[in-house]
Amino acid sequence: MGSRIHESFDWNWKFHLGDAKGAESREYDDSSWRPLNVPHDWSLEGPFDEDHPTGGDGGYVQAGTGWYRKSFTVPEGCSSRKITLLFDGVYMNSDVWINGHHLGRYPFGYAGFEYDLSPYLKQDSDNIVAVRVDNSHQPNSRWFTGSGIYRHTWLKATSKLHIPLWGVYVRTPDIAAESAAIQVQTKLRNENPRQEQAILRSEILAPDGGLTAVHESLIDIRAGETGEFTQSLQIAGPELWSVETPVLYTLRSCVIQDGAVIDETETPFGVRQAEFHKDRGFLLNGRQVKINGVCLHHDGGSVGAAVPERLWERRLEILKEMGCNGIRMSHNPPAPELLDLCDRMGFLVMDEAFDEWKLTKHKNRKADVHGYSEYFDEWSGRDLTMMLQRDRNHPSIVIWSIGNEIPEQRVPDGYIEAKRLIDICHREDPDRPVTAACDNIEAEPVPAYREFLQALDIVGYNYVDRWRTRTETFYADDRHLEPDRLMIGSENTGIGGVRGDYSLDKKTQAWWAGNYTNRMITAERLWKFTRMHDYVSGDFMWTGIDYIGETVWPNKSASFGVMDTCGFPKDGYYFYQSQWTAKPMAHLFPHWNWKGMEGKVIPVLCYTNCDQAELFVNGKSFGVKACEFPRQGMSKEWAHYERSYVPVTTSDLHLSWDVPYEPGELKLVGYSRDGEIMVETLVSTTGEPAALQVILDRDVISADGRDLTHCIVQILDTAGRIVPVADTPLFFRVEGEGTLIGVDNGRPDSHESYKANERRAFNGMALALVQSTRQAGQIRIEVSAQGMDSVVRHVTTN
Repeated sequence: MGSRIHESFDWNWKFHLGDAKGAESREYDDSSWRPLNVPHDWSLEGPFDEDHPTGGDGGYVQAGTGWYRKSFTVPEGCSSRKITLLFDGVYMNSDVWINGHHLGRYPFGYAGFEYDLSPYLKQDSDNIVAVRVDNSHQPNSRWFTGSGIYRHTWLKATSKLHIPLWGVYVRTPDIAAESAAIQVQTKLRNENPRQEQAILRSEILAPDGGLTAVHESLIDIRAGETGEFTQSLQIAGPELWSVETPVLYTLRSCVIQDGAVIDETETPFGVRQAEFHKDRGFLLNGRQVKINGVCLHHDGGSVGAAVPERLWERRLEILKEMGCNGIRMSHNPPAPELLDLCDRMGFLVMDEAFDEWKLTKHKNRKADVHGYSEYFDEWSGRDLTMMLQRDRNHPSIVIWSIGNEIPEQRVPDGYIEAKRLIDICHREDPDRPVTAACDNIEAEPVPAYREFLQALDIVGYNYVDRWRTRTETFYADDRHLEPDRLMIGSENTGIGGVRGDYSLDKKTQAWWAGNYTNRMITAERLWKFTRMHDYVSGDFMWTGIDYIGETVWPNKSASFGVMDTCGFPKDGYYFYQSQWTAKPMAHLFPHWNWKGMEGKVIPVLCYTNCDQAELFVNGKSFGVKACEFPRQGMSKEWAHYERSYVPVTTSDLHLSWDVPYEPGELKLVGYSRDGEIMVETLVSTTGEPAALQVILDRDVISADGRDLTHCIVQILDTAGRIVPVADTPLFFRVEGEGTLIGVDNGRPDSHESYKANERRAFNGMALALVQSTRQAGQIRIEVSAQGMDSVVRHVTTN
């Protein structure tokens, strides 16, 4: 048989929620178990309950123990080959058996791991894999984790002489316009009983697929040993990977014996130079780039932790439209396909290993609290090495993080543990710097120890605005004291809140006088500082998207994101878009449905990247206003107008008008500095809900059992306008070659099931996720609501 087999192992599992004595046995009767495919997350299949032991941090979901079993046969022609099973992630404490033989236990829920099945396989009959997942020790996380085999699984068959898992490392030590030097380090493992000789052939394929460089080496490996071999290649006139042009090359690694390829892998990589500079900040290919980043947790809203790739892709597309160019993987290694998307779409990534070392920091200080601290001493070296070896070929990753808000930062000898982890990073990847996200740099009564901060290649600052002396100066004090320090905002205040929620109740603080405005002003001040000071490499705002957990009942999800759990943008999204993009835009809020509030003064706010803007209320001008501070990429002199009037200017990064409420229409006109109309936007008083509008992000998807379409439902009045306060109950029916896998509305205190076929709209919108089967055909999606015409949409799968 020729080269390796690498195929999905996701299909046709059986699942049982709860413990099952003897389920590891090959003879166990699992006929009553539920058939399903993985990835799978059982935590969202039960109700939200205030008494669930996961608590508010875990999103009030069920956890517990679950079992998976799968029957399979050995691929044809593989009787003499090494067969392994790779799990991309199981949360958590997984035990795996093959035909009753225990293969191992893996505690960490965010790591990939592989087992050798070969010694225990039956060649002439079915084989049984059994997996026990134990997430019963609660609470064990500060946010929703999910439960189960929530990432992909892979069956591999290779020759006994092969490239092991994550055994290829591509480096680009020298890049110039004329050529790029490529250094390839390849591991080869010989599991034959004799010494083997072979040719290692490395081929570089250009972005268009053409062969651009080749290197062959004759190698010898003794029986039972693993060797590492270094090869040097050149790419003439390289195309550079960047945020704007994320071009990828492919390294094809071939092991050849007697003229035949006996093993082969492909490794995508990018050619790019990434550097952090003490004065100039972050440089990509020699050009200064400010990292405009967001932090992301790993859940996908209604699908929990089992997130289809297309869902991530849509989320990243929306963030890209906001002007975001950076993602911090908070606070553990992400799914491999999410990093693949960042490579292809042009994001700059901080890849993070841990939220906890030895010292627990769980908010719930009960005696039975659990967490990674229970496994750190034994497993941290292996888990960190896994992340580094798995992820180091991704050009999107520009910095490693060894921890988030680690309590050891304020312990005298905490730097010793930090140095151990940093040394592992430098050993596995000498090219990227290492940080930790520190939140105690000036905390009282015990700040972070200087030795801890000095151990880091780059100091990550979490919530620099919170410290007593930093509300205006931010990084400036440390810049004065440590002028050679590299600095990055690893996590800072963003403009979150609940989408479309504009409370006028003073007891709960009006949205413009309470938390929303406080966050907005903080974010504006921090962005001004970051924008104007080159030595600050950038910032990762908390957060890009709402996530389940880290909350208090009756909420089940946190609302820190600039997008809700559906991926619907909130007002804060448009603040960042106004600062991070150049295409003319304007966003006006709040809504203008204030029945019974006639005459009450309501602040009307606007985010825009236009030079100036004018508000009209029912045709009457409320004045022209402009921001003094230039947006990114704009001359600092932009606010000097050659006009017959001078607009009212503000030092804020938003515009506001106090408007006595009267029903009708708000109109915002954005102008260039010379008065040309650049953009217009309207907010109108709407009528009552009268109709449904159903929008599909795609009406043709792949029939692969994984692809999906986002079915966006909007509640309209008779004039076709979205009713911004509508909470209409909706019903979904999916027929044909598709499955309804999640419904959502972004409302944090909704306890409706994500897995039902009905959902109330929230502030005029809702979302249904429909996934393809593995059979090509048609999907019929029907959305209905009482008193309105049903809407039907069709999707083709092929």
